[in-house]
Amino acid sequence: MPDSGGSRAQREHIPTSGTGPGADSAPLTPHGDAGALSVDPGAPQVTAPAGLPAAPEAGGLKAARRTGFLVTMVLGGLTALPPLSMDMYLPALPAVTDSLSAPAATIQLTLTACLAGMALGQLVVGPMSDRWGRRRPLLLGMVVYVIATAICALAPSAELLIGFRLLQGLAGAAGIVIARAVVRDLYDGVEMARFFSTLMLISGVAPIIAPLIGGQVMRFTDWRGIFVVLTGVGIVLTLVVWKWLHETLEPGSRHTGGVGEALRTMRGLLADRVFTGYMVTGGLAFAVLFAYISASPFVVQEIYGASPQTFSLLFGLNSIGLIAVGQINGKLLVGRISLDKVLGFGLAVIVLAAVALLLMTTGVFGEVGLVPVAAGLFVLMSAMGVAMPNTNAQALMRTKHAAGSASALLGTSSFLIGAIASPLVGIAGEDTAVPMAVVQVVCAVAAVGCFLGLCRPWQRAGREAGGL
Repeated sequence: MPDSGGSRAQREHIPTSGTGPGADSAPLTPHGDAGALSVDPGAPQVTAPAGLPAAPEAGGLKAARRTGFLVTMVLGGLTALPPLSMDMYLPALPAVTDSLSAPAATIQLTLTACLAGMALGQLVVGPMSDRWGRRRPLLLGMVVYVIATAICALAPSAELLIGFRLLQGLAGAAGIVIARAVVRDLYDGVEMARFFSTLMLISGVAPIIAPLIGGQVMRFTDWRGIFVVLTGVGIVLTLVVWKWLHETLEPGSRHTGGVGEALRTMRGLLADRVFTGYMVTGGLAFAVLFAYISASPFVVQEIYGASPQTFSLLFGLNSIGLIAVGQINGKLLVGRISLDKVLGFGLAVIVLAAVALLLMTTGVFGEVGLVPVAAGLFVLMSAMGVAMPNTNAQALMRTKHAAGSASALLGTSSFLIGAIASPLVGIAGEDTAVPMAVVQVVCAVAAVGCFLGLCRPWQRAGREAGGL
């Protein structure tokens, strides 16, 4: 790699993707355009995106840190948009049911439609970003997202709201898939896993504040005002991306083929047993999470009689648990313990929490109140902090040649499986939480089975953590 003009300290502190002693002293081959790199060995390492000049020696450290911080904030905003779109809307679900005179199962389809749109949209946007770069497809998706969200605020019926939520999800998929692809362009190995945990810290703020904002908006206006706020957020994020997110995929690394090549690339990725294993494991874990997202407004408010504000506080507390565990994963565990071991532990905790919730909701422990159920949900959500970033990192480490397509497959599988789980949690009506717990147990156990059967982590026990 040519000298980018950085200081000697910069060149000597670039970490590798390894995790053993002395790993921080060996060089790392970065992805994307070469540029100044952060010298902090404990922080994610990033190359300067295209369009940013290499830092001169005198100001190299300052410029590198500024570049890394800027990329982190922009990508964090993109990954925060989906939870904002979903979670601000959650406290309003019962109100939407009354306003549009539709059953709860129908209104839950507004969540399913958005989720399915995000899943299908990634299959289109991912290969597009491998062919035309990350920036143009992202900006197009953001503009359509803003328009669709504004239309949702005007929907006069449940059917039209479902349709516009589908379009909102299709457009919003651009932010999800391209953010992951940009991470793969710029990071490698253990540093990629650490960066995913850092993104979780930023994007994790969204689930905390989104229901709180939604609940407060409901105090001054109706559910339509939530979509007005989301429209404003989309406009701001679109402007931020346009001004500050530079292209990260070099022209020489782009695919020049059409649909046929994209399909062949995806088929090749799916033929990789280990990649597919991590993909499906992550999708099933996401289904556990989305079963909670879809059912918790009714479980907490309708069954246990909590107010929208109380629900928002509990939802925020659970999100804090997810963020905290995610940071423990990125700062303390990654680089010291095998990613597979951490992932396996997280999946085991998810299974135990889901089984506990099933036992409580079926009355095995007698009639339980909101506090024990909320505690079980807190443990389940917190364990997602190690399951979600590590499945993504392990899968993307195998796909340097097609990060956009791989990111699309990861996102699509997660959102499709989640979309299937969503209506199942309301199949028995609004008066029982048993379907939610059943879906969570089934998906959690299936995730463990997929992890063991396809990923076969014991076959890589002798390799460095996070390696292939």
